Amino acid sequence: MSTGHDVPDPTIALGPAIGELSGRVSGPVLLRGDEAYDEERTGYQTFGVHRPALVVGATRAEDVRAAVEFAAAHDLPVAVQATGHSPAPAADGGLLVTTRRMTDVTIDPEARTARFAAGVTSRQLIEAATPYGLAPLNGSAPGVGAVSYMLGGGLGLMARRHGYAADHIRAIDVVTADGQLRHVTGESDPDLFWALRGGRGSLGVVTGLEVDLVPVERLYGGGLYFDGSLAEHVVNAYLRWTGTVPDEMTSSIALVPLPDIPALPPPLRGRYVVHVRVAYLGDAETGERLVAPLRALGPALADSVRELPYAESGSIHNDPVQPAPYIGTNAMTRDLDEGLVKTVLELTGPQAPVTCIVEIRHLGGALAQPPAVANAVGNRDARYMLAVLNRVAPDNLDATRAAHARLIEALEPVTTGRSLNFLYGENATAEQVRMAYDPKDYLRLREIKAVYDPANIFRLTHNIPPINVQSIR
Repeated sequence: MSTGHDVPDPTIALGPAIGELSGRVSGPVLLRGDEAYDEERTGYQTFGVHRPALVVGATRAEDVRAAVEFAAAHDLPVAVQATGHSPAPAADGGLLVTTRRMTDVTIDPEARTARFAAGVTSRQLIEAATPYGLAPLNGSAPGVGAVSYMLGGGLGLMARRHGYAADHIRAIDVVTADGQLRHVTGESDPDLFWALRGGRGSLGVVTGLEVDLVPVERLYGGGLYFDGSLAEHVVNAYLRWTGTVPDEMTSSIALVPLPDIPALPPPLRGRYVVHVRVAYLGDAETGERLVAPLRALGPALADSVRELPYAESGSIHNDPVQPAPYIGTNAMTRDLDEGLVKTVLELTGPQAPVTCIVEIRHLGGALAQPPAVANAVGNRDARYMLAVLNRVAPDNLDATRAAHARLIEALEPVTTGRSLNFLYGENATAEQVRMAYDPKDYLRLREIKAVYDPANIFRLTHNIPPINVQSIR
């Protein structure tokens, strides 16, 4: 079989073994050239799509076990994908496990917990929990895979009140490199439990989670849109405002060049806008008072802030749902001042060589506190997280990379590290992943990795190399 690539295709020599693997799993096993291969390997991110030697479409934990055992026996690295919103560098070769078919969800309303499988999205989790007056600690985009989001930390809509989603993981089902399916808790495997919560996919393929839910039926939230001509004024005022709000208020502000398309409301089409997003866990009257200083910043192009059922919380950020090619990175920062705001706008705004999407998320509150059971999530002392993102095409890729690099360099004096879930694709390098952790925690992660994955087969991810590996293969 010709791959059309320089990378040798190991499946040529594995024909009989692949047949045995197909007999062990209930989902599809696909090779390059198979009719369903392209659809199976492609997620939300369409820039740098995985090109594995074979794909196992898992439907259950036993399928994952069979795939990992096969990969370990044949020296194939393993990648994992649910929805593909925040992928690691694209795999070229190896084995890709897709989990999108694993969608079981069980809610225990008395214990206020949810158990769910690896392919469940935040939307599915919300839909299962809200009939009981409960809510998960999901992020801004309901279509994101809940497992990878939570394992990477999980910076959600209620984060300043409840902390990182990883802080509320109670139990983890994971297939480790030895092919064992383990039920991991703080009591059963304290080191592995600590590492998985924040270590994302580098220590195994997680097949399910048990997590806390919170008693939330409604919140006061939505978005305020201002014209980009007010950007510097609005961003500086927003940063001052974040110093006055209670932990029940989680918010962000985004600078967004919107396309001129019919899907957008006429006041927003084709504009560079400032989008303030708020989610307040309190009564609407108090929410109105808290948001009033933001509304006073200037005439709003649109205002969707209101009391809303938690089931509609995805409308606050209103993130795009269609797959797209994009690159992005981020910086966790100690602070942001007026001088840096001016620099950010000069480097990424409408007059810059490349206009970028920039989002600043307000941290602090419960995010800055240690969880009841310690985990690996780092940079808890950061006050803000600034992320930059662009859709890309071959003719603007180099210029976009350069624009992002200039921005990250400008932020270096106030940067504490990176947020793992916002390191996309080619930016999820070993050095950038290291910056998502406190140095002592990163060393501990590498030591635990050496115990559970000494051969580093789970390296096609936001990779944390075992302590005995000197370079990334």
